[in-house]
Amino acid sequence: MRTVKVPLADRTYPIHIGAGLLADLGKHCAHQKLGQRCVVISDTTVARRYRKPALASLKAAGFAPVFISQPAGEQAKTLKNVQACYDQLAKHRIERGSFVVALGGGVVGDMAGFVAATYLRGIDFVQVPTTLLAQVDSSVGGKVGVNLAAGKNLVGAFHQPKFVLCDLDTLRTLPAREFRAGLAEVIKYGIIYDAKLFTRLERDLPKLLQQHPATLAAVIARCCQIKAAVVGLDENETGLRAILNFGHTLGHGLEAISKYGKYLHGEAISIGQVAAARISQAQAGLPAKDTARITALFKNTGLPTSVKLTLAQTKRLFTAIQLDKKVTAGQINFVLAKKIGQVLTGQKVQPAQIRQSLNLQPSTLNLPNGC
Repeated sequence: MRTVKVPLADRTYPIHIGAGLLADLGKHCAHQKLGQRCVVISDTTVARRYRKPALASLKAAGFAPVFISQPAGEQAKTLKNVQACYDQLAKHRIERGSFVVALGGGVVGDMAGFVAATYLRGIDFVQVPTTLLAQVDSSVGGKVGVNLAAGKNLVGAFHQPKFVLCDLDTLRTLPAREFRAGLAEVIKYGIIYDAKLFTRLERDLPKLLQQHPATLAAVIARCCQIKAAVVGLDENETGLRAILNFGHTLGHGLEAISKYGKYLHGEAISIGQVAAARISQAQAGLPAKDTARITALFKNTGLPTSVKLTLAQTKRLFTAIQLDKKVTAGQINFVLAKKIGQVLTGQKVQPAQIRQSLNLQPSTLNLPNGC
């Protein structure tokens, strides 16, 4: 087992990475001296495989868990489903000394974490991510929240888990599409922070796609180290942490206009990162060869790198990105790359450049100011 620490003074917590760790969930909760009563929140897909072992581990360690299942998929990350969780927590008399276990992918982790952050003004929670995307990104750093029809993660909070438990065995049950989508976040870390990691991904991509155990464990651990370092320096995203948003402004916009049904998150941000690389080449001096390498790696991973939009869809996209959390005084702030491994934050990008990066046709659309 590998352990990475997220350094947050008295709230420092570990990320445990290894095979077969779900069986030790209860032991890790006991080590953290969490309250006896707890709620495991999952979705219908994950529950079929991992509900029983998770509950068995908690019970064996002396905990009294309650299980709540939610629908699967990004469309389930709503205030309506959060309300349903609140009702169940109240029904089972969950107290401030209780805790929540988020068992599932990024959707479950975001929503269950938001429930924990807001119920009784905040109770402890634990992240048990079962997808690659969640293990390397969304389970680490304390960002929790839900979507609105207008945009992704527009309602949320910062609420750090007590620990993160990444069982690599859970990745073997992922559909190939889900696993590839998770690699989009892995590639992002190479672009924004670690050129050596990017080179390793180019070299070891076949092993990663085959889930070679040692390669997978090492790459996940490195991604967690990068995320932990960034969060440790900028927990509430007032500066450095913004680098983690590379490709996400456009990616989140694509998810929103497709009503969170057409693209997996990793697929949307794959398109967004390739577009951001093109903008970076035009505005930030990213070498053309780096743009080509970035595009090729996403393509070789089997992820989409382009999108076709009608004029109406283009207008909705610009409206959606105008609602992005990173908008300041009506101006969208992009993260752009100077070179692989180094990025700039707070970069202003004009609408024409965004359209060009996505290969969209120029139009006479009345786009929102500052887009």
